[in-house]
Amino acid sequence: MGQSLHQIAVVVEDDVLQREMIAVLLEESEFDVIQCGDAETALLAVKMRHPSFLVTDVNLNGKMDGIELAHLAREQDPDMRVVVISGQEPARGLPDGAKFYAKPVHPMTLLREAAH
Repeated sequence: MGQSLHQIAVVVEDDVLQREMIAVLLEESEFDVIQCGDAETALLAVKMRHPSFLVTDVNLNGKMDGIELAHLAREQDPDMRVVVISGQEPARGLPDGAKFYAKPVHPMTLLREAAH
């Protein structure tokens, strides 16, 4: 399997426009971006593609929300950088090391987190 020099990012957001905006931003910063509309698909991507960066909304379509996804993703890879975004404060705790940002997230903030 040929490894690209690009890092992989998974962007999970059920709002297509917001997801596209984040994806373009990360692609311009040398990420290969996997876009997902729900946490179940994103978790599959995490397990199969081993991204270094995950950006997820809290409220998603499907059974799993972004906080649960963040916990499961960090179990897969404790070093994965995780950013959780939402219009309101999350109702429960994020995994250690995950960052929360209220929407709208400033592009430079996301890029700073991606670059760590």
